[in-house]
Amino acid sequence: MVKPSNPIDRLVGSRVKMRRTSLGVTQVKLAEAVGVSFQQVQKYEKGTNRISASALQQIAKFLEVPAAYFFEGANSVEASFLSGFAEENDATYVADFLSTMEGQQLARAFSRIQDAKVRKRLVDLVLSLAPVEAVDLPASSDDSSS
Repeated sequence: MVKPSNPIDRLVGSRVKMRRTSLGVTQVKLAEAVGVSFQQVQKYEKGTNRISASALQQIAKFLEVPAAYFFEGANSVEASFLSGFAEENDATYVADFLSTMEGQQLARAFSRIQDAKVRKRLVDLVLSLAPVEAVDLPASSDDSSS
């Protein structure tokens, strides 16, 4: 019988993956720095295997973040888990999105746009293109700038 992974382990793993990919570090390089196989890094990132405290400290040092970085959003994950909600929480959803190449490209490009009206229009465009049932955020109510 396969034991389901713990939501906190999945969160920590997704944060490791997000940071690793945002720095352009491969799983092989991270594995070498921590002294594990790249397959082990894959299991860490999926939350299949729990990361020990010493390994997490090594990962944090190599990825140049405090160890606490990997637990950001843990309170909401735990609350969702304990209350029985089946839906993914926002922190995990965002981490999963930002761990993709498209998510990183979009975040980098979007953050370079200085004009707030242009950023707002881009958000409105994306919301208009997304299927209604997949959009969790309400459409912008400020239509006077359009």
